[in-house]
Amino acid sequence: MPADPHGGAAALPSYRAPATETRKAATAVTTDLHAPLQHNSTSTYEQMLEKVRYEGAYPTRERAEEAVRLVLAGLGRQLTGDERVELAARLPLEAARILSAQIPTLQPLTGWAFVKDLATQAGASLATTRWDTGSVLTTVATLAGPDLLTRILQQLPTGYALLFGQAQLTPAL
Repeated sequence: MPADPHGGAAALPSYRAPATETRKAATAVTTDLHAPLQHNSTSTYEQMLEKVRYEGAYPTRERAEEAVRLVLAGLGRQLTGDERVELAARLPLEAARILSAQIPTLQPLTGWAFVKDLATQAGASLATTRWDTGSVLTTVATLAGPDLLTRILQQLPTGYALLFGQAQLTPAL
């Protein structure tokens, strides 16, 4: 915003769109080409990137964003159904678009195979990719909330709980 000569922000004329238009524009997210959903996230993409940057101890916001884009695109290929739709609704809009732009695979990968696949795509080491995956998915877990996260973990093959920062519990025999 341009500054006025007294050091404050200059007043600009404002236009206020009708509430229904604003709400529609701010909440429309699609998980596929034909299914709009309501977007309910209170977190912004910038806040998400800062949280990932902090969790992953990344030197720059750009490095955190690389990790977010890689991991969310990969997760978008693994999730299907209501869990995918609900997760997209809880993520910031830009993150929801990254997740939703992917076509789910017919056979989801195990957690370890998921990390190896991402490492291959990124041309990075397994250790770096595992770190990136955990940094992003622990933030996603917070945004998803415990109930949705439980359903996501039930849908995915073994090995994802630790990536989301959760204990990998197995039933006793």
